[in-house]
Amino acid sequence: QVQLVESGGGLVQAGGSLRLSCAASGRTVSSYTLGWFRQAPGKEREFVSAIRSISWSDGIAYYADFVQGRFTIYRDNVKNTVYLQMNSLKPEDTAVYYCAGSRYGNTWSKNQGEYDYWGQGTQVTVSS
Repeated sequence: QVQLVESGGGLVQAGGSLRLSCAASGRTVSSYTLGWFRQAPGKEREFVSAIRSISWSDGIAYYADFVQGRFTIYRDNVKNTVYLQMNSLKPEDTAVYYCAGSRYGNTWSKNQGEYDYWGQGTQVTVSS
């Protein structure tokens, strides 16, 4: 069983930056696809970014259209951790951000149903 724990959320002004971390435990996730989703108040959870396994696919990353080059996802397999560097934050980025893991590291999906493990979420609030 894999446990995912997010950290790094907080309150930031518009235009600022945050780095979210998601530490995995229970087993190594180097062969997993890891992703980030978010859920704003009153809205459904949506895909933000995903990164495939380095061993399966050279760690290819994918982003939602709204990211527009502002976020970067990367992983550290030694630390069993995935990160989401968020720059140029906007008030509409305010949400609870969730880390997710899929056992199938050679593929990826925007569909949250394709992910096997989830963290508890970390709140990101961007003030205008």
